[in-house]
Amino acid sequence: MSDAASSGPRTPPKHVVVIGAGIVGLSCAWSLQDLGVSVQVVDRRHEGAGASAGNAGYISPAYSVPLPEPRLLRYGLHAVLDPRSPLSLPLRGDSERAKFLTSLLAHCTRSSWHQAMASYRPLNEAALAVYDAQHAGGVAAASLKADVVSGFRESSEATGLLEELNGVVGAGQRLDIDLLTGEQVRALEPHLSTDIKFGVIVRGQRYLTPLPYVEALASSVRERGGEIVDDAEIESVERDGSVVVARSKEREFRADAVVIASGAWLSRLASPHGVAVPVYAGRGYSFTLPADVPLAYPVHFPATRLALTPAGDRIRVVGVMEFTDPDAPLAKGRIKSMVRTLKPLINGVDWDGRSDDWVGPRPLTPDGMPVIGHSATSGVYVAGGHGMWGMTLGPVTGSLLAREITTGHTPAELQPFSPLRRLTSMPWR
Repeated sequence: MSDAASSGPRTPPKHVVVIGAGIVGLSCAWSLQDLGVSVQVVDRRHEGAGASAGNAGYISPAYSVPLPEPRLLRYGLHAVLDPRSPLSLPLRGDSERAKFLTSLLAHCTRSSWHQAMASYRPLNEAALAVYDAQHAGGVAAASLKADVVSGFRESSEATGLLEELNGVVGAGQRLDIDLLTGEQVRALEPHLSTDIKFGVIVRGQRYLTPLPYVEALASSVRERGGEIVDDAEIESVERDGSVVVARSKEREFRADAVVIASGAWLSRLASPHGVAVPVYAGRGYSFTLPADVPLAYPVHFPATRLALTPAGDRIRVVGVMEFTDPDAPLAKGRIKSMVRTLKPLINGVDWDGRSDDWVGPRPLTPDGMPVIGHSATSGVYVAGGHGMWGMTLGPVTGSLLAREITTGHTPAELQPFSPLRRLTSMPWR
């Protein structure tokens, strides 16, 4: 990994405040500690309270791709007409949401997707090694090796996924994939119903249970001398002479540098520092189901946008992309729609035993590219906008950004994700 463009002074900071105690913020804090930096992590609630808490927990570089792509246009039109769709594109709403969705759809081109995918590849290739480094460095939780099985009612449903995986390979990323008959895929995963007539298996991926992992990462940060401050919503970040100050209503946090890693709430703090790429919430829903036998594999149903993850004697079910306020209450109708969609696809679960209903905001950008790096204000950095792939890319993001903060140079892997980039397909500008 090579270093390139300068992002600030070469004198390493002694103390850094990280805003946001999700997988991205905590990974950045942990990596800074590895480089000898003292850290405080500040969260509006507590560790893992945002998108890190109830997501699928896939650590899957093979699937870590930009969200905007041509098929999303077709899904978007379907979503407007079908309230049961796993994608919710509201016809009415605030003007900023409308601008965001317009720009997101404007980036749904093949050329934009392939360009973004080329930028994702170096992060994807390094993602698993950084998880290993965290575990070796004292994080008392592990990501579990697993192949990911995708199920389809018919082979034609798999066209989109296979095109996407082909694009990943075309970007230079190596994958190990097999196509399976219905009988083969059901033999691998007995929970799949006879409705599943075709399968794809992608080997060499991983998964974890999200909240326990984030809590273990937070514990490691504390054990290494870091402080994590809960229930402190930061209202502003400002340069004050030689230091950067993050202010909540009750307290000031003064540091040599500040990292804004506040997920779907990132833009409010980052915009005053020249970050023009908006981050918006694409909310996902999840729940768990008791299972008669454990799920053998992480299972993905691309046609319905649902994913299943083993969770001991339960199965975690995750889905939906709902564009609305990140703090809006859980919509029970979304959970019911997920249940209706899933029932014909799997067997061997207790539907009446459903629990752990959850909603959380995935932080999205219009071009599908995270924002990682220095802002226009000296000592203020940004890390977020990973969409559905925060768990996969959070640790590698933290590792690379920690290097930038301590050396004053932007690693080549992070250059495409500059928070100061200008979007080319924003028709309202």
